[in-house]
Amino acid sequence: MDNTNLIDITAQQTSALYNWTFNLIQNAGLSDKIAHIVVSVGLLIIVFIGLYLIHMLISAISQSILTKLIQKTKTNWDDFLLQNKVLNKLSQLILVIIAQQMIPLIFIGFPNFNAGLNKFLQILVILAVYAFINSLLKTGRDILRTSKAFIDKPLDSYLQVIQIFLFFVVGTLVVSILTGNSPWSFLVSLGAASAILMLVFKDTILGFVASIQVSANDSVRVGDWISMPKYGADGDVVQINLNNVKIQNFDKTITTIPTYTLLSDSFTNYRGMQESGGRRIKRSINIKIATIRYLNEGEIEDLKKIELLAPYIEKRETEIKAYNRESGVDETVLVNGRRMTNIGLFRAYINAYAKQNPDIHKGLTFMVRQLAPTEHGLPLELYMFTNGTEWAFFENTMSDLFDHLFAAIKYFHLEVFELPASDDLRHLLSESKLEALAKDPEA
Repeated sequence: MDNTNLIDITAQQTSALYNWTFNLIQNAGLSDKIAHIVVSVGLLIIVFIGLYLIHMLISAISQSILTKLIQKTKTNWDDFLLQNKVLNKLSQLILVIIAQQMIPLIFIGFPNFNAGLNKFLQILVILAVYAFINSLLKTGRDILRTSKAFIDKPLDSYLQVIQIFLFFVVGTLVVSILTGNSPWSFLVSLGAASAILMLVFKDTILGFVASIQVSANDSVRVGDWISMPKYGADGDVVQINLNNVKIQNFDKTITTIPTYTLLSDSFTNYRGMQESGGRRIKRSINIKIATIRYLNEGEIEDLKKIELLAPYIEKRETEIKAYNRESGVDETVLVNGRRMTNIGLFRAYINAYAKQNPDIHKGLTFMVRQLAPTEHGLPLELYMFTNGTEWAFFENTMSDLFDHLFAAIKYFHLEVFELPASDDLRHLLSESKLEALAKDPEA
């Protein structure tokens, strides 16, 4: 015997009990109105006691038996059932269905009140069904989050879309019950207000479309590091909802931006950098152009003492001497033929030093290049990648590299360009005064 038949038999028995009790009280000499009130109140108390006992029985079964069984299992999906209170929502739904079947039968003598009570109980059933389905959907979301295929997907956005649809269905059914009209007639009348609804739910619709496109294009995932300077966002994506995206910045502040801005505005996603295993160094040393020159034999011999540079210098000397000899170059003029320059050897030293650094990635783009000269000198740019993507590691590696190069540049008779400081100006002023005094002591 299923639950529906059991409820129908119980309802019939309750109706028969009502009629028997009413006839008994009426025979005692009470009026029909008083008899109806006494019977309804008495049966209502009995039904409430019965519902309470059923609730206690269901709670005892779910807590003492089901909960212990779930806690003992090795799987996680049944734990999510407990966390999202699916069993509690199910017990509430059972109680509301029983009450919806039983309570109207104890108010047979009050047809006007019974009609309104029926509507109220029907609405309670709909809300209980919605709460149960909602808890199941949350459980499904939590289960999918444990899967590697869905761990970076905007599951909250999908859940919110389904919740909005269910809320719309629940609202339609509730209005239909209250008005007594068919749900389809309500939907037809709702079409006339579609323009207003589009305006009210504009952000929600845009967010829904954006979340689908973001997921389909795989442009942003939960856990990605993104940067949107326009909104002051620079950090990890912690949540993608239907209406907004939460980004935890590196100073631990939270920036919330509308989801549809991921389509309308530009942003930088550093996922590719993190997956490559290297983070780019792109920084220049501005060389004072006036210090760039050819090196003489003595200076070259001194630079041979640099272990990293010695093999390169020996190879270049052999190539240059062979070329100049074959070309019959007049070596009395330095500009003739081929010569080694301090900037060239410094660039070769940077290459050798960076390549032997274990913190520099050897499998990604690696070069030391000259950029176009500017009023700030000749930029000598290091374009390479660190052998890791962590922020602190990247900054330390780059700082160590440039610390060494700034200290080593003087060995190549080069100077780093920098604008005059206040001390430089005071020094020039004092020198000019001394020169003036030397020319005219009486001045």
